[in-house]
Amino acid sequence: MADLEIKNLHVSMEGKEILKGVNLEINKGEIHALMGPNGSGKTTLSFVIMGHPSYKIEKGNIFFRGKDITEMKADERARLGLFLSFQYPHEVSGVTMANFLRTAVNARNNSKVNVLEFKKLLDEKMEMLSMDKGFAFRYLNEGFSGGEKKKAEILQLAVLNPEIAILDESDSGTDVDSLKIISEGINKIKKESDIGILLITHYNRILQYVKPDKVHILIDGRIVKSGDASLAHEIEEKGYKVLKSAA
Repeated sequence: MADLEIKNLHVSMEGKEILKGVNLEINKGEIHALMGPNGSGKTTLSFVIMGHPSYKIEKGNIFFRGKDITEMKADERARLGLFLSFQYPHEVSGVTMANFLRTAVNARNNSKVNVLEFKKLLDEKMEMLSMDKGFAFRYLNEGFSGGEKKKAEILQLAVLNPEIAILDESDSGTDVDSLKIISEGINKIKKESDIGILLITHYNRILQYVKPDKVHILIDGRIVKSGDASLAHEIEEKGYKVLKSAA
């Protein structure tokens, strides 16, 4: 069994069916890209994997490291080693990045990390990601540019060190320079750990820097095609319309 396995997943929200039988397997050490047009269900899939309560699973199961987590709450999934970076991260006024991350690490490990040990960990990860140390003392996402918000998500990924990470459009709202920094951060984290990554994106541009082992195309709530990195190039050239007939 794969580390993360999604079987015949049907999901609705407010009576509308969004996912219509998704099957997907991801192992640690692999990078999977999930591509698809707007409204295809990519973000819904990421939320459902993490246990968002607004979505109803009509049929199917989600397994993580052999355990059925279909009914498990989001915080329980996070403690097991699942991670989600949001497409639109929220601002949290009055809470510094450092305090937020230390609280998250404590919750993830179900124990209190020593302040000095945490500072050493945070400093190491910020240095690895070439981030200004002052970043840790800013309020979470408050006044951040689009690129800075995405960098903050990658820092969280590095510090929390999950088993499987779902990165929802880490390239959205970023300029070329920020995209390169974010991509380098993902690659460094991948090199230092055996993490599995599901990288959700509309476009091929981030895949020029983060090389996927597999690419999946989601259209109208179904994965209509899977392949290697060449599939992303095909979509870049021809668009999604060539696959919509398969949905």
